[in-house]
Amino acid sequence: MTEERLQKILSRAGFGSRRTCEELITQNRVSVNGSTAILGQKADAASDRIMVDRKPIPQPQAFRYVMLNKPRFVLCDKNPDDPRGSVFELVENGNQMAVVGRLDYESEGMVLLTNDGELLNQLTHPRYEHEKVYRVLVSTHPDDKQIEIWRRGVVLEDGHKTRPAKVRLELKAGKGAWLEVILKEGHKRQIREMARMTGLFIVRLVRTRIGNLTLGSLKSGEFRELTEPEVAKLKEEGQQKRQPVKKARTLRRGGS
Repeated sequence: MTEERLQKILSRAGFGSRRTCEELITQNRVSVNGSTAILGQKADAASDRIMVDRKPIPQPQAFRYVMLNKPRFVLCDKNPDDPRGSVFELVENGNQMAVVGRLDYESEGMVLLTNDGELLNQLTHPRYEHEKVYRVLVSTHPDDKQIEIWRRGVVLEDGHKTRPAKVRLELKAGKGAWLEVILKEGHKRQIREMARMTGLFIVRLVRTRIGNLTLGSLKSGEFRELTEPEVAKLKEEGQQKRQPVKKARTLRRGGS
């Protein structure tokens, strides 16, 4: 018998990243042998009866790793009540997988889908610092000051300070310009907020690379399975680039 953290077992069973699985536990949606599970609990996937929403977790299945060129105006969320299409509908048996590197509704380009919880955690956790490359079309020609602000990082509306980004002017297109932006984080709508805060308007936003993977000739709406060497390289990169997460200092405040 081998006991593991419950969130690790759930992630491996295809319920999303470990952080997503931790939320399932804290929402009291997970039980082990008939008792509601608690965060930090361990279980044996082979002998314990583990259930999510009163349904047994699926048996281990073959892992899939899919690259999709997400079109514009397609969601990266699983919401059956939303009439808009989702990336899961574009991939065969897509609902059995989770998305790596979500893109907002208006953005396009590379997303990855997998049911491998370990790799999902590795690709989404900030400590691994996988590079993501974007081509961004803005409606005007940015000046050096605007680009330098992106490079240094900005404080977003929610208080998050973005990490320094690599930004270069790729080419001018009429009154607008294409920028290449390289990030090592993926804060929600980060590039769009950075543009808005520096007075730039985004016309198109296309992700072209995650880690060592590039879109290549994959057309909008098309997908393909990753090769074994590609998956191995992703996992190898994650181990090489793993960075410790700095813990915030706790400030003691006097009572009022």
